[in-house]
Amino acid sequence: MHEETSRLEKVAVDSLYLDPCNRATTEYSLSIIDRLMRLDRSAVLELGPAEGVMTGALLAKSRSLTVVEGSPKFATDLQRRYPSLEVVNCLFEHYAPQQGFDVIVLGHVLEHVDDPVAILARAKQWLASGGRIFAAVPNARSLHRQAAVLMGLLQVEDSMSDLDRHHGHRRVFNPESFRHCFHLAGLMIEQFGGYWLKPVSNRQVDETWTPAMLHAFMRLGERYPDIAAEIYVAASAA
Repeated sequence: MHEETSRLEKVAVDSLYLDPCNRATTEYSLSIIDRLMRLDRSAVLELGPAEGVMTGALLAKSRSLTVVEGSPKFATDLQRRYPSLEVVNCLFEHYAPQQGFDVIVLGHVLEHVDDPVAILARAKQWLASGGRIFAAVPNARSLHRQAAVLMGLLQVEDSMSDLDRHHGHRRVFNPESFRHCFHLAGLMIEQFGGYWLKPVSNRQVDETWTPAMLHAFMRLGERYPDIAAEIYVAASAA
């Protein structure tokens, strides 16, 4: 097994993406994709779907959906749950599609990969004419990370936390470093934004917040993207 595939399998065996807070952020990012892009007319490629929190909805909303997942465990489970779905189990670096895509979704992918600029440059080649890329990542400048620095829990905002390491993250982007990756990959940023104004940890949210509170703070993050917990870019070929 490839070293990177083994690393992904270790993350998949003890994944936390289905925890309430993580699921809510993924579902909210889908609402933004749905708002920005005409999924019903689109051939969609989802990179790194993991447990598929977004996959079922993308499958229902889009004209067609292909997913590329590096973890054999996640890929096998997705194929079992969605028999009609085209599931490709390989690393992004080895993927070679035979068609172009109208929408490519990278939800919490770029913080995991060895070279995010190279992955974006490859994804650019997979776009159909007029196609767009949507990518979302955690934000180092999030309120809860700034508070963690003041409390001495993180050395600096983009330090790797225990949760980052558990998820298999390789970096924590800030808004500038995130956008810079798109520029280096030769992509044109059409929209930058954020969601999820997060003052405390996932565990505290899961234990004490109501769904209404969580949704309200997701929406508040759109007003203050620079300090939101999640940031996103919608981009096209330059």
